Amino acid sequence: MSSGNRQVGRHGLTTLSPTMVITCPAAFVVLKVAKLFIERRKWIEVLRDFPGPPAHWLYGHVNEFHQDGTDLDTLVKWGQSYPMAFPLWFGPFVSFLNIHHPEYLKTLLASTEPKDDIAYKFLIPWIGDGLLVSHGQKWFRHRRLLTPGFHYDVLRPYVKLMADSTKVMLDKWEAYVDGDGSFELFQHVSLMTLDSIMKCAFSCETNCQIESGTNAYIQAVYELSYLINFRFRTFPYHSDTIFSLSPHGFRFRKACRIAHRHTEEVVRKRKEALKDEKELGRIQKKRNLDFLDILLCARDEQQQGLSDEAIRAEVDTFMFEGHDTTASGVSWILYSLACHPQHQAQAREEVLQALDGKDTMDWEDLSKIPYTTMCIKESLRLFPPVPGHSRKLTKPMTFCDGRTVPAGCLVGSSVYGIHRNAAVWENPDVFDPLRFLPENCAKRSPHAFVPFSAGPRNCIGQNFAMNEMKVAIALTLQRYQLVNDPEKAPKLIPRLILRSINGIHLKIKRVKLEP
Repeated sequence: MSSGNRQVGRHGLTTLSPTMVITCPAAFVVLKVAKLFIERRKWIEVLRDFPGPPAHWLYGHVNEFHQDGTDLDTLVKWGQSYPMAFPLWFGPFVSFLNIHHPEYLKTLLASTEPKDDIAYKFLIPWIGDGLLVSHGQKWFRHRRLLTPGFHYDVLRPYVKLMADSTKVMLDKWEAYVDGDGSFELFQHVSLMTLDSIMKCAFSCETNCQIESGTNAYIQAVYELSYLINFRFRTFPYHSDTIFSLSPHGFRFRKACRIAHRHTEEVVRKRKEALKDEKELGRIQKKRNLDFLDILLCARDEQQQGLSDEAIRAEVDTFMFEGHDTTASGVSWILYSLACHPQHQAQAREEVLQALDGKDTMDWEDLSKIPYTTMCIKESLRLFPPVPGHSRKLTKPMTFCDGRTVPAGCLVGSSVYGIHRNAAVWENPDVFDPLRFLPENCAKRSPHAFVPFSAGPRNCIGQNFAMNEMKVAIALTLQRYQLVNDPEKAPKLIPRLILRSINGIHLKIKRVKLEP
């Protein structure tokens, strides 16, 4: 007997007709899409109190970002029209409240709200659920276990190692001295910071700066940064299935394998050195622990350490953040000084006096270069290595002007926009290191300058990064005069870190010291 779309088979079992087979999946898709549009309507209503630039119903604001070096300036321009915060839509269903004022940022960063579950989720296949993306008790436990790895007693011996890596890079630059053309420096700096972090954090000597060919790990990081950014802007790729089946998904998995092989080899070699519990005990008693020692030796109150998966995630996280973000910072600082020779000359004079003829740098020298440090901070303001980050609220949040957003809201903070906010900084596009004199810092919100974020989820490695930037900049100024190449002005682009589409090009001349 049959009725409508239902039939009874030979063995008495009910079967579905072809019409039913087609109708059920179609109904599921319709319901799914309907749910998405209901959710879209909800967030349009929630964000109605926050006026913003008009958005296309399908593409949102994606088509306003052309990946041509103007995208960050577009955000700054919108920030002038829509003070404090405005919505940004990425496709028809994903909206962020983009904040670009210190007082709004203060409210957000005072919380321990987790990172958003869209853009940061795309990082997990690469860096795992490490300190950058984890939340709740897992984040709190890992933060507490890893904090000793950044104590100044641990950081102190790194300065000499950072100087050694910098000198290898500067030796290579001899080939460009007094040349007619400029050279692209980001690749050089990236190799240097990778060499440095391998020596400092993992006690691993590499030849990555002098080996022939291009470093596979760094190329994988470039590829992963591009693909994650591209996936975020291409809303069909927000689906794991669609992205996985795409050519971009294939490239992503290939680059992940390269990055993972690199970090797995680092951990494997160290574990081989820890042959037994006695050796582990000796490591714990070493005067100079490195980051990997801390990871392997870390124990909580129950004497539980980190799992192998957790260790690899933290190594992957620190390997990326510790070399790529610092490479961005150093490169843009050198570019800033090349564009402002008067500040470069003043910083060089200070460095030469501090180093007093030495060709290296010691821990004690870091505090002897206050003007150079102000130049570094001013470049970090204009060119923040991490131009933005975002959170997903687990509870409602009320900002300083009384406007509230509910739990579930995605809130992005435009670090670049805050650092260029004309309501906060006078002449924000001008390079002026004196902004960071103590008396001037006291006049503005501490959340006006956040290159390392702030609050309980601030960058755990910020002192490591600042030390490395000071060492690299000081030793470079001691040896070379930096000259800008106006024909190859960089075009800024945010790809996890701040990069330039066409590279960062400089000319250099040897510094002539007076007898």
